[in-house]
Amino acid sequence: MERQQLMEGIRRGSAAKMAALEQSIRDCGSALVAFSAGVDSSFVLAVARRVLGERAVALTAHSPSVPQVEREEARALARTLGVRHLEVESHEAEDPRYAANPVDRCYYCKSELYRLCDAAAREHGLAAVLDGFNADDKRDHRPGHVAASEHRVRSPLAEAGFTKDEVRAWSEALGLPTWDKPQMACLASRLPYGLAVTPERLAQVERAEAGVRALGLKNFRVRYHEGIGRVEVAADELARAFELRAELAGAVKGAGFKRAVLDLEPFRSGSLNEFAGVSLPVVA
Repeated sequence: MERQQLMEGIRRGSAAKMAALEQSIRDCGSALVAFSAGVDSSFVLAVARRVLGERAVALTAHSPSVPQVEREEARALARTLGVRHLEVESHEAEDPRYAANPVDRCYYCKSELYRLCDAAAREHGLAAVLDGFNADDKRDHRPGHVAASEHRVRSPLAEAGFTKDEVRAWSEALGLPTWDKPQMACLASRLPYGLAVTPERLAQVERAEAGVRALGLKNFRVRYHEGIGRVEVAADELARAFELRAELAGAVKGAGFKRAVLDLEPFRSGSLNEFAGVSLPVVA
């Protein structure tokens, strides 16, 4: 009951934002949504489908940096929403600037994604390309948003001032299964900056995370450190992870790591950037 009251309070407090979001998307006339099946892009797609009908189309780009489970979830959710779903192959790994894994790696990945979105929007006669960038993302290191600006991609959530909590609250109201989905990021984010991104390393991380997920943990990362797989688990699941130490070690070693390490500090988004000394934007 307490959670339900909290969610209802969030929705009441952001009702004007919801109205603004719907109007903003409606004004597009038609739109292609860059759809990853994450919390934000799923919400944008659901609203676009509601206000634009068949003039809302989803596009999901596949590459070795996207876990297979995410691809399947995208397909299932698009079917549930009744949205035309385009699936394309993304080739950012062929760009040596991306493969070198600099701190702005996401810029090159998103540049490839939005190139594909532009081409699909033109082919299908769609007026705008939308992403899931929200107001809270302005506080994080998001070089991919620079690519979005260069490709004139609209960010209706940020434009309406939607925070992550508000996206989750309204997603629950719309019956989206993603409303409480853990925050996701591409598999390349598990590699420390400067370590080359290769299909083999991405596949190894994906296998390790699949094994950890099979143990029932939900919010975690397996960080790649050559022969070591370091498991970061969210604070509310850390005690359970300690109980599963032997099973976790088996899952990580089974993916090809020589050693498995359970981090004493809980997982939190953005820790990789802080460790690397990446400056975060200052938002007034």
